[in-house]
Amino acid sequence: MFRQALVAGGGIGGLAAALAVSRAGWDVRLFERANAFSEVGAGIQLGPNVVKVLQGWGLAGALQIVAAFPERLQVRSAISGQVLGELPLGATIAERYGAPYATLHRADLHRLLLEAVQQNADVKLHLSRPLQSFSQTAQAVTVQADDGPGIEGDALIGADGIWSTVRQELLGDGLPRRTGHLAYRALVRQADLPEGLRSQQVTAWLGPRMHVVQYPVRGGESLNVVAIVHGEVASEADLWDHSANAADLAAATAGCCAALREVMDAIQGWRLWVLHDRAPMQGAHQHAVGRVALLGDAAHPMRPYLAQGAGMAIEDAAELGRALAQALDPALDVPTMLQRYALNRWQRNARVQARALRNGQIFHADGVVRWGRDMAMKMLGEKVLDLPWLYGAASAQS
Repeated sequence: MFRQALVAGGGIGGLAAALAVSRAGWDVRLFERANAFSEVGAGIQLGPNVVKVLQGWGLAGALQIVAAFPERLQVRSAISGQVLGELPLGATIAERYGAPYATLHRADLHRLLLEAVQQNADVKLHLSRPLQSFSQTAQAVTVQADDGPGIEGDALIGADGIWSTVRQELLGDGLPRRTGHLAYRALVRQADLPEGLRSQQVTAWLGPRMHVVQYPVRGGESLNVVAIVHGEVASEADLWDHSANAADLAAATAGCCAALREVMDAIQGWRLWVLHDRAPMQGAHQHAVGRVALLGDAAHPMRPYLAQGAGMAIEDAAELGRALAQALDPALDVPTMLQRYALNRWQRNARVQARALRNGQIFHADGVVRWGRDMAMKMLGEKVLDLPWLYGAASAQS
């Protein structure tokens, strides 16, 4: 039975959706507003729950080439430098959950998915064609992507990011909220760092109203560093002004220990992002209505304190593929199967959003709460840092 899905957005979520839905037996047309496929940002962490999905799509070999697979996660105090807790990764986490923990550059993951999609003749990619509007009936959904005639399909997947046009037209629930947190991101070749600052592990430095995470990418050749601090920027600020960003970040982390300061001082090219999110999902209606479904940041933008934003988009895509594969059966209509997708995803995504919010409070704690956090990590260590409910829950699409 011929089915056609229309996908809005060519980022990681949109490409993952296109790949999963085409593997499910659908034709796919993907619409991207930019004139080229690209991904901004720096590093990304993928837990075993997400790596397992990519392996199920036949991408294990491609991932092995571009990713790093750290041997451990270490949590340290940003003020004293003291080690608070550790979680073994590498072979330990792979044996525990059936897949390794990977760290890689966002652009490398994007390219990996794009190449997989381009190998599939059932996917048509359209650049410089932002989705402008859509309408749906019981029988079809029609999108307007330019000044030409509408394009009809059986389902529309809104994977167009945190400022999703599809979401605004589908739900009309306003814009994402500013979190009051700023993310400074940098990527540096390890060979350009002093030997003592090079690292092949994930390290999280926790401090009052801030934290820093560093980990290897590109097979360990580069180090990704992200510092998140409380604060706002003036609306006229140039977020790409590297010298100003470096000065602001230095001021925000002035009280940190010498070991962390050495890492920060060795990097000059900081890019600044103003973080936005939405409240945790409240119901399946925020994932799908009729023949239109939302995926990734369009559905559930989250704070980066659980390192699962892209991961949840990839999990969404896998579940979407499973649901739409069943919609090839004439007895199962598309809206029903999209509703099943929504019901199977919204509670997990809401839990991840809520846990990310809570982690932000814990990571940035001060006073008695900070003392309690540090003691809990020292006493319980791995039990606090391991997340079986998260890492062991996803399954690969066949």
